[in-house]
Amino acid sequence: MKLVRMEEAVGLIEDGSTVTISGISFSRNPMAFIFALERGGVRGLGFVDREPGVGLEYMVKKGMVRSVRAAMVSLEWFGIPVNFRRAIERGEVEFLEDTCGAFMAGIRAGAFGIPFMPVRGVLGSDLVGLHEEAGTWRVIRDPFNGGDVVLVKAIVPDVAVIHCHRADPLGNAEIEGPIYEDEFKAKAARKVIVTAEEIVDEDYFKGRRPTIHSTYVTAVVHAPGGAKPTGMFRLYDPDYDAIWNLLSQ
Repeated sequence: MKLVRMEEAVGLIEDGSTVTISGISFSRNPMAFIFALERGGVRGLGFVDREPGVGLEYMVKKGMVRSVRAAMVSLEWFGIPVNFRRAIERGEVEFLEDTCGAFMAGIRAGAFGIPFMPVRGVLGSDLVGLHEEAGTWRVIRDPFNGGDVVLVKAIVPDVAVIHCHRADPLGNAEIEGPIYEDEFKAKAARKVIVTAEEIVDEDYFKGRRPTIHSTYVTAVVHAPGGAKPTGMFRLYDPDYDAIWNLLSQ
């Protein structure tokens, strides 16, 4: 059985770990876990994602993050996250800008257990030099046609924290609505913590394919309302007033 208390799950993340989280900007961020992580005093985290928003902004505001790799950090119509931008401009947080396609290539490579995945669309971008310096991309000659191709190194986070609609005590988890990259994140990460709106009996997944299989899951936490103030498909919408108050105070 993998069902644990929130505090036990927080204990699985060490200072300096590289983490990724579920959802995007205003949707299905594992906020209850992030709040618990902040209370637990975990610091110096690396953060990698494609399109983070509320969760990352809160973590930066609370001084939990040392570095960020992302393609798009957004609070949508609220604009660029203020705490994130300020921390980057002051040099308090290192930032490596990615692209959506390159991030997807990297997280898929991590999920598939291969060392890299090729992409072409980033050729000609200034990001190529930045990533070559960081050791995350490399330009090589395509062995088939002789042209250039970029290899994106596999992204393998230390921990993925995924909030889902329901999970069983064994770790099988189900997400309704948009999954985003969460299935790949779970397969790529060394540890996976699932927080769930509902804990179901093991029989629930008989004849039903889980979004995330228990094979990949380290711990499960029962967390009703665990995405609030971000939204949860079919259960609750983002609370924009609460988000504004959370991030602006």
